Amino acid sequence: MKAKGPNYFRSIFAHVMLVILSFMCLFFFYILFVNATRSHADLQKGFSALPGSYLWKNLTSVANDGSFPMFRGILNSLIVSGSSAAICTYFSALTAYGLYAYDFKLKKAAFTFIMAILVMPTQVTAMGFLRLITNMGMYDSLLPLIIPSIASPSVFYFMYSYLQSSLPMSLIEAARIDGSGEFRTFNTIVLPITKPAIAVQAIFTFVGSWNNYFVPALVIQSKDKMTVPILIATLRGADYMNFDMGKIYTMIMVAIVPIILVYLFLSKYIIAGVTLGGVKE
Repeated sequence: MKAKGPNYFRSIFAHVMLVILSFMCLFFFYILFVNATRSHADLQKGFSALPGSYLWKNLTSVANDGSFPMFRGILNSLIVSGSSAAICTYFSALTAYGLYAYDFKLKKAAFTFIMAILVMPTQVTAMGFLRLITNMGMYDSLLPLIIPSIASPSVFYFMYSYLQSSLPMSLIEAARIDGSGEFRTFNTIVLPITKPAIAVQAIFTFVGSWNNYFVPALVIQSKDKMTVPILIATLRGADYMNFDMGKIYTMIMVAIVPIILVYLFLSKYIIAGVTLGGVKE
C-alpha cells in the first residue's frame, strides 16, 4: 500500500479550509434569503434556518408601496454606479497613462499630490463639497454622485502599477513613429491591454458606488432621486406602527442582485487582472 505523503494531507487541509471559508461567505446570503421569506411577526420570534412562505408577499408589498419607489431607486443606483464605474476607470487609466508615458519636471510632484489625496477621508471635505454643488445648482441631483468619480486616486494608482508591469514603452514609441495620436494610441492600444485591470476596478467602483450612503444622503432630498441605500434607510426609519422587517430584508436581497450580476459578468477578468497579464518588455 502506497504511503500518503505530506502533499496529500496538505491538499486535504486546503480543501477543508476552502469549504469552511465558502460556508462562511455564503451562509449570510442564505440567512438574508431566509429572512426575506419570513413575515415581520416570524422575524420577531428569532432565528430560523428554514425559509418561510412570505417572499412573494414581501416583494409585492415593497413594489406596491407608494411611499417607497423601489424600482426608481434601483434605476437611480444603476445610473449612478454604472456611470461612475465607466468614467472612473477610463479617466483614471488616462491619467495613469499620462504620468507613465511622459517625462516632465513636475511628474513626481503630480504623483505625490494624487497619492496625498488618497489618504484624505471624504468626510473632511463634505461641507465644502456640499456648498460647492449648491452654488453650482446641482443640489438634489444625481450629477454630484457621478462627476467626482472622475478623480479616483486609488484606481489611478492601480492602473499606474498595471501599466508599469504590462505596457512596454517601445510599443507606445512605435505607435508614435507610425503617426498615431496620443488619444488614438490610448484608445486602441493601451485600453485593450489594460482591459483586465479596468474590469477589476469597474467591479470595485460599481460596488462602492452602489453601497455609498454618505454622499447621497448629503445631497439627495427628493424620493424619486434617492438611491437604494437611502431608500433602505428610510424604510428602516419608518413609523414604528408601519415598520416591517420582512420588507427590509426583501429590499436588501433585491438590492444585491445587480451587484451579483455585474460580478458574474466581469468575474472572468479578475484572475487576469490579479496576475497582471499582458505584454512584457
